[in-house]
Amino acid sequence: MTPPLIVRRALQLGLGIVAITDHNSALNVAAAREVARGSGLTVWAGLEVQTREEAHIVCLFDEVDQAKAMQETVEAHMPDKANPEEFFGIQLVVDARGELVRKDEQLRQVACDLSVEDTVALTRDLAGVAIAAHVDRPSYSLLASLGFVPDDLDLVALEVSQAIPLDEVPARMARWARWAWTRSSDAHTLAQMLPCMALEVSEPTVAEFELALRQESGRKVTLVA
Repeated sequence: MTPPLIVRRALQLGLGIVAITDHNSALNVAAAREVARGSGLTVWAGLEVQTREEAHIVCLFDEVDQAKAMQETVEAHMPDKANPEEFFGIQLVVDARGELVRKDEQLRQVACDLSVEDTVALTRDLAGVAIAAHVDRPSYSLLASLGFVPDDLDLVALEVSQAIPLDEVPARMARWARWAWTRSSDAHTLAQMLPCMALEVSEPTVAEFELALRQESGRKVTLVA
């Protein structure tokens, strides 16, 4: 899953937008953006934050600096522990050619001590959008952790995983029908990359994505199989 291969695969699939959302990290976003420059592919900057409730929140931004600022805040609220490579593997930071820059020694596969509310608020303060990740999963999701979605939480959407067939989403998620839905490949390998949403927007920005999720100003999001 190096940046050149991610971008090549995305273009092969005919994707117009991808988001790089590593776990508690935005360290490889800039390289992917560099590879995609001039290709017609937009790369949103992001990270998937694991909150103190063990919920995963996807934080999306237009700019790398926004994602880096979010990562710095998250890191300040994470335990200062080294990544145990025997359990989680080697964490690599690579350049636009996919070549090693350095190993990331920070333990990333762990919850920070930011709450769900903190994480969403920080994302919004940085002009990003926050989505509750794979809420249908029995662990590491907002519904698994809290059992509900706080009414005042400034999320733009809930994400449903590939585990639920698309035609079953309305019935199985009827309790949370007031929320907009997203769907992603949540790809950890190139083979897992898939087209998951069709966006009707005026430009490929996260602000336009939010308008589409809210079905405002003629924007629209359609989930695809």
